[in-house]
Amino acid sequence: MRVLAVAAVVAQAGIAVTGSVVRVTGSGLGCPTWPECFPGSLVPTPHPEVEPLTQWIEFGNRLLTGVVVLVAGACFLAALGTRPRRARLTRLALVQPLGVIAQAVIGGGVVLLGLVWWSVSVHLLVSMILVWLAMQLVAAASDGAGPPRRFVPGPVRGLVATSTAVLAAVLVAGSFVTAAGPHAGDAQTPRLQVGVETVAQVHAELLVGYLGLLVGLGFALRAVAAPARVLRRYAVLVAVVLAQGLLGGIQYALGVPEVLVSLHVLGAALVTVAAAAMWAALTERPAVPAPAPARAPALTDSGA
Repeated sequence: MRVLAVAAVVAQAGIAVTGSVVRVTGSGLGCPTWPECFPGSLVPTPHPEVEPLTQWIEFGNRLLTGVVVLVAGACFLAALGTRPRRARLTRLALVQPLGVIAQAVIGGGVVLLGLVWWSVSVHLLVSMILVWLAMQLVAAASDGAGPPRRFVPGPVRGLVATSTAVLAAVLVAGSFVTAAGPHAGDAQTPRLQVGVETVAQVHAELLVGYLGLLVGLGFALRAVAAPARVLRRYAVLVAVVLAQGLLGGIQYALGVPEVLVSLHVLGAALVTVAAAAMWAALTERPAVPAPAPARAPALTDSGA
């Protein structure tokens, strides 16, 4: 179950990265219809207005969706086969195939809408939500069915929740930076009519705010003597966020080159993974102890 859950994390993050490759190569309308690639054909076909490479890049991304479906479906079947069956594990596993189906429909809508900027942003953000939930599935695979045990007090958990909300705002702002930038997925697609400098500044300020919350969280975790595993995941989260911020600054300074855009999407997925792991580390659900076997009544001497 845990191996499949980790595979789901990789698959959900990976499809987001390959989607960014479609975008930066201008292949978003390589298959201009959905669910077909061209009217009357599910696969790429020679067309005078669309280059073959563009078609195959977009079609290849669609094929990868099938791989994600298989992984997500395997997660759900494994959860159903777990004994004793755990309701939370099953719900989180069910979200994966349902999420992939939803993403396929959203992706079809993106194509039919001509890659309008807000639809692409929704497509990316839903991927980040599915990455987050896949990480919760990884944690649930190791949990039992017992009542949750909290490792830090409520105010610290509230600080983690607040930082998570700010991270969500950072991701939304980052998708707007891309929407205003040069990589639309197709040269004819209208862009978000806001200056890149403006949305990049908002994105950067939110990131600084997020880092400030992480600094405060670090002091709070030390003050309440959080367990070592929580501190380790906190350290990983800070390192990944700093690396992503550095990459974003380099990307902006170099004029948003294509390779760095895809690496930045990968970084966003890794930040989401690290933040989700941090969240999951705050709570443990132990296994429910098996009931003790009933003891046979003692035999007494009848005095024969």
